[in-house]
Amino acid sequence: MSSRFLRAGAAALLATALCAPAAAQEQVLRVGVVLAKDSQLGAGAKRMAAEVAKQTGGRYRIEIYPNGTAGGEVEMIRDVQLGHLDLGFVTNATLAGVIPEMGIFDISFLFRDTEHAHRTLDGPIGAEYLAKFQEHKMIGLAWGENGMRHITNSKRPIARPEDLVGVKMRVPQSPVMIAAFKAMGADAQPLAFPALYAALQARQFDGEENPLPVITSSHFEKVQKYLTLSGHVYSWAVFIMSPQAWSALSEDDRRIFVAAAKAGGVASREAAAKAEAEGVEMLKKAGMEVITSVDRAAFAKATQSADAEAAKQFGEKAIARIRAVN
Repeated sequence: MSSRFLRAGAAALLATALCAPAAAQEQVLRVGVVLAKDSQLGAGAKRMAAEVAKQTGGRYRIEIYPNGTAGGEVEMIRDVQLGHLDLGFVTNATLAGVIPEMGIFDISFLFRDTEHAHRTLDGPIGAEYLAKFQEHKMIGLAWGENGMRHITNSKRPIARPEDLVGVKMRVPQSPVMIAAFKAMGADAQPLAFPALYAALQARQFDGEENPLPVITSSHFEKVQKYLTLSGHVYSWAVFIMSPQAWSALSEDDRRIFVAAAKAGGVASREAAAKAEAEGVEMLKKAGMEVITSVDRAAFAKATQSADAEAAKQFGEKAIARIRAVN
């Protein structure tokens, strides 16, 4: 954990200790998010925190650590596993490196749209994958949303896969996504999100890909010129809880936390949808050139070699089952 996070946690504990006796029973838990409080992840964390406080009558208070103050998502996941962080609201970007089965959702063009993704995650398939977190020393509480991922870059307009050739792209720490972008011809390399803006500013990368809410809230328009509405991957989010924090809850409180996480997931989807709807015009006004005529079929075809490898890893039946959700 970062020293800044440790100091913040110590301050929270000290503040709790100094509270009046009537408030001494309040238990403070910490949730980390890599984006700002006004992002879709921040909106989800705030809704969850509010629901927990309301439903427990103030017995539990959740403090939000935004903007990566609890570390990048790799660090947050590790700290949740170890019990150093109570909760995290993390995205698909790094979880495949921890739970390999989750990489199936990173396959390019797997989901037709956000509604298809919601139906999949809210149904039996989503429940099965949520249960897998417990096998990896985490409790999966509920799904949320980061958004459909789109391409930005500072080099040239990208409408077809051949436009990516020679473009140095930052891609999340997901083996499936890295393989897909390499198959499309990009020079794809992973980088933790907190370091991304500075890397783009320093021209260490030509481009990146993220949901519109992330692009706008991170102000990538200041360091990127072109936006391609590719919608190549649906980026989900998930509330995770440390086994230590979970085991300390009563059965009733566990139900409250799960329900609160589900409410937070809905809030993140609502915020992501609003930002998606408003983001394009916002980025246009900020000076970005938006490429809407995207040859998605050509992009999907270009990823076939990566898809074949993914099928070997995850199984053709599992992939077909997700594609078949109506």
